[in-house]
Amino acid sequence: MNSAGRQLLIEQYEKGPAELESALSHAPESMRKWRPEPSEFSVHEIIVHCADSETNSHGRIRYVLAEENAQIVGYDPGHWATRFNYADHPLEPALETVKAVRANTVPILRRLTEGDWAKAGTHSEHGAGYSAELWLKIYAEHCREHAAQIDATVAAWRAAGEPSSA
Repeated sequence: MNSAGRQLLIEQYEKGPAELESALSHAPESMRKWRPEPSEFSVHEIIVHCADSETNSHGRIRYVLAEENAQIVGYDPGHWATRFNYADHPLEPALETVKAVRANTVPILRRLTEGDWAKAGTHSEHGAGYSAELWLKIYAEHCREHAAQIDATVAAWRAAGEPSSA
């Protein structure tokens, strides 16, 4: 990927929290804990998941850039949702975490050299070659994907006749 392509992804990464917040603003508070299916996340849980994912990503890019042969460990989002009871976790601090983590990471991304972008570690799920550039491709999309998931959840709730979230 060239520098211009990376800059577009950095801009997309930077806008992620606003996309997430915009989608959340279209989710009535009364439905935010409603799940389209028992195994799917509610809107509330999506936001809390994003906070955990962003804090993991925050560390991952730093390890890839700072450590030789960094070892990056994956995790099971569904297990974390259960273990940390996402449904009862406060929503606002989770959303603020997403904003803060990204705001703290964008300046680093803007300063990376060509050599930095090529640095790579080994990810327990992705294998060797987990580079800074691959990290950017993954996380530039992350909030956008979950904003779309929120929109789809709201649409499913409306299609189901706006049932209660209980």
